[in-house]
Amino acid sequence: MPRMKASSLKEGPDIARVAALFGDPARANMLVALGDGRALTASELAAEAGVTKQTASSHLARLTSGGFIVAEPQGRHRYYRVTDEEVAHAIESLMGLAHAKGGRRTRTGPRDPALRHARSCYSHLAGELGVVLFNSLARRRWIELADDGVGVTATGRRAFTEFGIDLPALEALRRPLCRPCLDWSERRHHLAGSLGVALLQRIVDRRWASREKESRIVRFSPAGERAFTKWLG
Repeated sequence: MPRMKASSLKEGPDIARVAALFGDPARANMLVALGDGRALTASELAAEAGVTKQTASSHLARLTSGGFIVAEPQGRHRYYRVTDEEVAHAIESLMGLAHAKGGRRTRTGPRDPALRHARSCYSHLAGELGVVLFNSLARRRWIELADDGVGVTATGRRAFTEFGIDLPALEALRRPLCRPCLDWSERRHHLAGSLGVALLQRIVDRRWASREKESRIVRFSPAGERAFTKWLG
């Protein structure tokens, strides 16, 4: 019997092509930098990746053609961002897999504890406090967990409205209202979706926390963290 070529056995999506885009260290660093939802220039991404601008342009072209990022012209600059929350979710999931399987940096920096405590993940709250938020919302039955995802309860609708969130406006968006996102550092879920984004924005608006420039760190003040904890009961 003749042996079948491996290429003839392929079925379903081509995961090798997608994995190859993640597999280069420079592109991986670029994607991680964009994973919090920010839009960055090619120069900024070259610095994040530790490569020249010319090399960065080649990587950005591959990520763009692969559908991972999009470019938005603004004045003299072109700003790059991840295409959608699905890409950001994949970045966070791969970071979690690398963390769990020993793919860690040999040297940690002073920012690492702060990143683990609270950070942004595609503009929603992640890290220790992101997991606290998710678990507290579930415990208070403001959200309910189901096999097909996460939903908002009637009690939750009242609580979120009182917190200053316009749920009907969020539900009119094309993105999901709620979804669980596996946190890379905590290995538990935090809350993604448009509600997760709105909650982080309200936390910032109330000055409980601020987003650190040029970083994913979300910095809670001591009083802000107490207020956040009190709100969650």
